Amino acid sequence: MKLVVDTNVLFTFFWKNSIARELFVNLHLELYSPDYALEEIKKHAGEIIKKTRLSESEFNSIRNKLVMMVSFVPLEEYGLTLQKALRLTPDKDDVDFFALALKLNCPIWSNDFALKVQNHVIMLNTKDIITLMAALKERSGIHTERIR
Repeated sequence: MKLVVDTNVLFTFFWKNSIARELFVNLHLELYSPDYALEEIKKHAGEIIKKTRLSESEFNSIRNKLVMMVSFVPLEEYGLTLQKALRLTPDKDDVDFFALALKLNCPIWSNDFALKVQNHVIMLNTKDIITLMAALKERSGIHTERIR
């Protein structure tokens, strides 16, 4: 399954026992995010480290794993869809995620329920992902018992 992942879901990757990290690691997901999401992670590194009680070394190690699991896409690759995304997104701060989802023709993984008020881009929260993956379990052989 191909998904655009928003920054807040990416932030949860750093949490101990993170469901998002477990999904990233254990499911066959094709994940994308705008390049600037990496800048947001860098900008909030101190806050993430403080809240998760990670050392800087642990943070950097997890960040490197995240970079290997998510394709971070430069603005140049989805910039032509920004104007359309601006018209569609209920939150202008999320325009890059909408633009990338439009470019890739795929849903956005976000736990921001306010984004579901539009009907142009499919929005899936973490619970939706778990439910979909559980439904596909039999056909794909993916084991999701631990994440239910």
